[in-house]
Formats: sequence, structure tokens, C-alpha cells
Amino acid sequence: MKIADLVGRTLAQLGAGHVFGVVGSGNFAVTNALREHGVPFTAARHEGGAATMADAYARMSGRLGVVSVHQGCGLTNATTGIGEAAKSRTPVLILAAETAGAAVNSNFAMDQGALARSVGAQSHRVHSAASAVADTVRAYRTAMNGRHTVVLNLPLDVQGQAAPAGTPESVAAVPGTARVRPDLDATRALAGLIRQARRPVFVAGRGARGAGKEIRELALQSGALLATSAVAKGLFNGEDFSLGISGGFSSPTTAELITSADLIVGFGCTLNMWTMRQGKLISSGTKVVQVDLEDCALGANRPIDLGILGDSAETALAVLDVLREHGGPEQKYRTEEIRRRIAQESQWRDVPIEDFSTEELIDPRILSTRLDELLPAERIVCVDSGNFMGYPSQYLSVPDEFGFCFTQSFQAIGLGLYTAIGAAIAQPGRLPVLGTGDGGFLMGIAELETAVRLSLPLVCLVYNDAAYGAEVHHFAAPGIDTSTVEFPDTDIAAIARGFGATGLTVRGLADLDAVTDWLASDPTAPLVIDAKIASDGGSWWLAEAFKGH
Repeated sequence: MKIADLVGRTLAQLGAGHVFGVVGSGNFAVTNALREHGVPFTAARHEGGAATMADAYARMSGRLGVVSVHQGCGLTNATTGIGEAAKSRTPVLILAAETAGAAVNSNFAMDQGALARSVGAQSHRVHSAASAVADTVRAYRTAMNGRHTVVLNLPLDVQGQAAPAGTPESVAAVPGTARVRPDLDATRALAGLIRQARRPVFVAGRGARGAGKEIRELALQSGALLATSAVAKGLFNGEDFSLGISGGFSSPTTAELITSADLIVGFGCTLNMWTMRQGKLISSGTKVVQVDLEDCALGANRPIDLGILGDSAETALAVLDVLREHGGPEQKYRTEEIRRRIAQESQWRDVPIEDFSTEELIDPRILSTRLDELLPAERIVCVDSGNFMGYPSQYLSVPDEFGFCFTQSFQAIGLGLYTAIGAAIAQPGRLPVLGTGDGGFLMGIAELETAVRLSLPLVCLVYNDAAYGAEVHHFAAPGIDTSTVEFPDTDIAAIARGFGATGLTVRGLADLDAVTDWLASDPTAPLVIDAKIASDGGSWWLAEAFKGH
């Protein structure tokens, strides 16, 4: 057995979930080893696509996403996807072939470790045949238990060496990290702040996924309203006092009720500029508490009154125990009037709008509302970046917190199609739905062939304004030439048919009848909806975000 085979076998035994990649000479052997030992492999058309597929897969499955790339240019091609995963603290392991130490004149030679670190990933290496298993286990453990994106460099000379005599046939499972219970003093401090508050709001982020039950119980005891960051959308579905998404995507009612809070507690939530609208959702005098597993995250984005190091579920339970010592549930913010307002006003589809549709163009809000009605509820919604992104985020519902995948930490457009493929593989029982702009979709369109090859019934909703809309609406002043970010109308539906997908052009609601027919056909290929959208003047949620650009 060669070291390349040993690394692949070790990762398979540790529990690697799925590998995505573009195979070249340097990563051919390790990719085949992973496949031989039972790790499914998806061949992407570009390494950037593979990296984001692995990122989305890991987010939606809870298992390690693996990327396999060639040395040098294979790694550089994947860098944007690696940066997105690293900024999101997604457990992804990139297996990167590396030129041999002596091959300094190789065309592929570069400082791969420095590249990885430059975008926030950790750099590890298989140093020798003797250390190969230990190096691989350490990289796996760092990714899974440390919630890091790790580049594991595999030098070609080491890959080709024989495994040492006496190498064990298997490796021991890596234990997961224990759930961290907060300090008693911190627990009592938070309980005290909750008891003093009259209008508490709990905001849960991605770090609170899996803690929904415990946070709901604490909210009931505390009289608190519930909200989520965008990436945790769906966590509190079915809860009468859930406000939906906090931040740029908040409806006017949701924003008002959060701004009126006198206590905001973030569970596994960074309380960043997106979630708090550059801090505008935090009123003067409002106490702010942050609960996180990492000390360095506490107060990283804004001043806080109390930082608690602990698991979201364990913290909620610990505080609940203290509060119950003082009596039963309190009403506080959970009045009948607030419940009624949430039921009638907190969803964007309840907000009255002026329909900007014309004979040739459809209002994106009307489009999104109708598709929400047509598509099955059991879905996984994935969103690219761009001026359009609020429409699918606000108007397309999801079944739970594992029904929404939002690769947005790097704010790179073009990751949406990759995201949808990785998420679809992670959640095969749900209809994958992609919301993307024409610019982002065309940027990553090579992977449409991958979706066709995988027979994915993927709905690609392209909000086509024939432009890079964010630049047109938010950075162009009167008299400024915008021709650099505007394009002729592109027949994206026709291009999709060329890839083997079903292509549909939509200019009005009647055109969406074809979606019902497609759903009834038991589809085994993507549906690309080329929606020619009218302008509503530019997304105000991006206007807020760009204040910190």
C-alpha cells in the first residue's frame, strides 16, 4: 500500500462523508483510494465548484466535506470556495497534491501553505510515510472538532512511498467534542438580565442549529421573542413568537420588534453587520449578550454586556434551571397583541407592495411568492450572492434550519449553483431550489453539466436583469456610465437546454404554469427558470450592507 492509498483509507475509516474534485495526475491515486474505501465521489467541472459543493455538503449533512485537487493550479482554482468555507467555519478538508520538496523548478511549485492561510484556512501536511496516519487524523480532527477548513498538502514524493511495515489495518474513531456547559457565574448573570428585561429577544445563528428545542423552552420561560440569523433560517418554524430572520432580510414589523427589545441574546450568532443591520437593530440602552463556543468570537463584531463561553443548548438549559427557581413562565414580550402582529405582518408576503411588472418583465417579489406556492414544501433553498438575493431568502419558505444554505461569508457571486449541488447531495430527500442572478449563474454555469450528469431535479431560479445589479443600483451615481456592468439580454433558458436541462423563460405569472407540469413529470434533470425581472429600484438590504463596504 502506498501513502496515497493509506491517506484515502484513513479518511474513509474516520467517516469522511463525500469527496468533490477535479482529478489530475497529482490527486488521482488518493481520490481512487477514497472511492475504493466507500467515500462517494462527485467530479466537478472546476475546482472552485468542487470546494463550494463540499462546503454546502458539510453544512447540510453534519459530515466532513472533502475536496480533491491537483497541485498548484488545482488549489488556486479552488481558493474562493476555500475562503468561503474558512470564513464560515465549515468542516471541509482539502486534499491538495503538492510538488516534491526537491522539485523547485516544477511549473506547479508554489507555497501552498501560505495560500491556504491567506484565505483563513489551516494548512497541514503529510510529512512522511511514518507520520502519514497521524497527520491525516490530526487534519480530520482539526476540521471536525475545531470547525475549521483545512488544506492537507500531500507531497508527490511522500504519496508514492510504501506504507511502513506494521501499519494498523484501521484507525480508532475520533471522538466528538463534549458539549460545553457555561460557567455558573455567567449563567446566573444571564438569568439576572433576563429577569430584569421586559422585552427580551433571542437571536439564534448557525452555531445554535440543533439547540432549537432548548432555546424555545428558555424563550417560553423568559417571555422572549425568537429570531434567527439568515444562515439559521427555519430553526423556529411553527413557533407563534418567531420573528423570522433578523437583519437585512427582516420585514418592517420584525425590525421594529427587535429594535424595541431591551435585551438581545445571541446564541451561536456573531451579531454581525448583516444580522444587526450595522447595529441599527440595537437600541440605546439595550443589553447585548453573546453565547458562543469560542472566546475569540465574543464581542468580535460589537460591544457586548456579557459574553458566555458555552454550547447554545447547554447554556439555554442551565439558564432555564436558574430561572425556574424563581417561578413559572413570564409573559413579558409574548402578549396577544404581539402574537397577532407576528402572524399578520412579520412575513414579507404580508407586506403590501406596488407591482412593478410590465408586459415583458415580472416583479421578482410576485415571482417569488408564486413559486413558494408552487414548489413542494420539502425543499432545500440555496442562495447565490447579488442584488436579487433577498427575494429567495425572504419569500421562499423552508421546512427547518437544514433547509436553507447561504454561502455568503466571502460575498462572492457565482457560488450558488455549486452550493445547490452540494446541498442536494447532502439532503437527497428534498427538492433543491437555487436562487441566483444572471451574472452569478453564468459565472458558474459549467457545473450545470454536473447537475445534469447527477440527474438532479434542481430548480434554478435565475433573476435575470441583464446586469450586475448591485453595481447598477448601489454604486452608480447620476451621469455615471454603467455599461461595464450591463449586458445584452441573454437567453439563459436556451443555454440550459444545451446542457440537457429543461429551460423555461418567464415574463409573467402565466408562464409559471410550466413549473407544475415539470414537477408532475418526476423530473431527473434540472429546471432552469430564466425570469426576466422588473426593477424595484435596487435591494435596500444591500444598501444597508454596503454602508460597511
